Formats: sequence, C-alpha cells, structure tokens
Amino acid sequence: MSIDTAQHGLVEHSHGAGAEAAEGALDRFASFDVDAHEVPRGREEEWRFTPMSRLRGLHDDTPLDGSVDVSVDADPKVAVTTVGADDPRRGTSTYVPVDRPSARAWASAEKVVAVDVPADTVVDQPTVLTLTGRSAEQGAAGHVVVTAGRHSKSVLILEYLGSAALADNVEVVVGDGAELVVVTVHDWDDDAVHLSHQHVHVGRDATVRHAVISFGGDLVRTGTTLDYAGPGGDATLLGLYYVDAGQHIENRLVVDHNTPNSRSDVEYKGALQGKGAHAVWIGDVLIRKQALGINTYELNRNLVLTDGARADSVPNLEIETGEIEGAGHASATGRFDDEQLFYLQARGIPPELARKLVVRGFFASLINRVGVPAISERLMATVERELAVAEELAAQGA
Repeated sequence: MSIDTAQHGLVEHSHGAGAEAAEGALDRFASFDVDAHEVPRGREEEWRFTPMSRLRGLHDDTPLDGSVDVSVDADPKVAVTTVGADDPRRGTSTYVPVDRPSARAWASAEKVVAVDVPADTVVDQPTVLTLTGRSAEQGAAGHVVVTAGRHSKSVLILEYLGSAALADNVEVVVGDGAELVVVTVHDWDDDAVHLSHQHVHVGRDATVRHAVISFGGDLVRTGTTLDYAGPGGDATLLGLYYVDAGQHIENRLVVDHNTPNSRSDVEYKGALQGKGAHAVWIGDVLIRKQALGINTYELNRNLVLTDGARADSVPNLEIETGEIEGAGHASATGRFDDEQLFYLQARGIPPELARKLVVRGFFASLINRVGVPAISERLMATVERELAVAEELAAQGA
C-alpha cells in the first residue's frame, strides 16, 4: 500500500510539550519546545563538523510542509498504520528532542507511521518501509514509531530513496524479552539532505540489533540514542557508510547505560573516496552510577581510498562507577593495509584486484553481523558499484 505523509505547518503537540529531560546522556539539553533550542551556527560542539550552509534551513526556519511517500511491505502479523500526531504511541520511547531539527520535526509531523509487532509473535518476513522523497527544494518532516511487543521476534527495514530535504524522528520501543532487528538504508539521490534522529528504548532482557547503512545523499546526519528500560538489555549498534566526492555523512551515537547488567556493542565502518568526501563519527557511551555489571565496547574504522577525503572519528566514554565487567573503545583511520595487499600480490593477484578484495573483506564482516539476508546481497552489490567509481577515480588520478 501507499501512504502519503504530507506535513503542513507547525502543529501543537500535547504529549510532554515543553518538558525537559533529566540530566544524563552526557548532560545534553533536551526539550520538545522548538524555541528552547537555539539555531545552531556551526560553532557549537555538536555541530562543528557539519557544513551548515548545506542544511537547506532544516535547522533554522524553513517550512516543513513538503511530503514523503511511504510504501509498506509487511507480514499480516505486523500492523502498520498511519495515525495522528496526538497518538499515545508517540513518546513511549521516552525520547525528548536533543536538537532543534529534531524538535522541529516532532512539532511539524502531522502524521505518524506506527509499526506494531504483537507480543509473543515471531515474524519470519522482514517488514519494509520505503520512504521516497519528491523534491529537495521543499522541507519535510516525518515520524515513525516502532513497537516490538514483549517476547516478540521481528525485523524492520527502513529505506530512504529519492530526493528530499527531510527532518525526522524514529522511535523504537523493544518490549521485555523481545528480539528486534532494525536496519536503516540511506540510498538517497545525490541532492538529498536528511537530518534524522533515532531513539531505541530497550526493555528488560530484550535484544536489539540496530544498523544504519548510508550510501546516497548530499548530506546525511543521523543521531542515534539508546537507553534501557530494565536490566539485562543487549544492544548491538552497527553502521556502514561509503562516502563519495563532495558527500557528507555524519553519525552521532549516545549509548546511555542507565540500568544494571546491560550490554552494548558498537561497530561502525566507512570507506571514503574522492575530493571533499567527509565522514564524521562521534560515539558517546555513558555509564551511570547505577549501571553495575555492564559491558560495553565501541569501534569505528575508516578506510580512505583516495586523496582529498577526510574522516573525523571521536569515541568517548564517561564512567560514573567502577563496578562494571568491561568498557572500551577504539578508532582507526587509514589507507589500505599494506600487509594484506602484499600478501595478496605475493600470490599473484594484481594490485587493483587486491585492493577490491581488501575493501570487500572490510565490509563483508559487518554486513554479516547485520544478519538480514534480504538485504545482504544488495549491500554488497552497492559496495561493488562504489568500487567501480573508485577505479574510475584512480584512472583519472583523482
């Protein structure tokens, strides 16, 4: 089916309007009130890597009255509906907007796409929401709420296509004992600008695997926050991005260990090629005083394929208790692994093919961790497409 999610103007939303979040998540200010968030100018720590002139006013006052088409392919066990902004499911993730674009999207979204997986239900077929933009010349707002009932098991794929200037929020609520996989694929046209925030609320003894895959778009900035509703939550956050010339892809994560005996594992990998290709990854993990017995690790690796590309990578840990199993982070940015290339070439593999094999291997392990066969082949095919671009750049001496 096709659902039109056109948004018109600013809409007063009563659920928690004007409320502020308690201190936490690295003490970031949060509010539903748009005017409580100052217009970012690029000098702020949260925005210093983002090219503000390319945001098409999504962070300021551009009207968010454009539209995005939504098509749905879902198992009959899963309910996908379009509801009003006053629907009580909105806000059940406990998320409060942490920046102005997110607050603007919350206030402007007149319609919400709600995905509900009933409790104790095992869904074999992935639910696929395809969001297609019509134009990057008109701002649009969106909102998706995903609720996985207790002890359910399911997979959701969010695909972003077409041309758009979109600010949106995605709320994910994982019920106690549930298993949920959420995969976001950004395959925008070259002119698209997307400012998105995704918040994941993990229930007691629940397991979630959350992946953000970014290939297309002029500028795509995704903020992901995650916290726990009870002990025993297990979260894996994965990311893959391939950045071309002039493209800006930015991922910002905050994992808030706010309950005991929880786990998080973050792994993001990216490749960059072409002049002006820019990737940004900021990974923040907060371990609160009450988060006893937790285990967390975060890793970001960037592979720079050509001159003129730049990757910024900043992992952070804030630890308020020593009563934990483990906490660590790592970040690496560099060219090809010379040892791997030497090994392959020593066995008669030509240099260009050796480089391809290294890049394929670089991404293959992460794609396998995403663990969704329905999109694995497509992701590897997209990597192959990008490698063909890299070959062309190399031939041109870019």
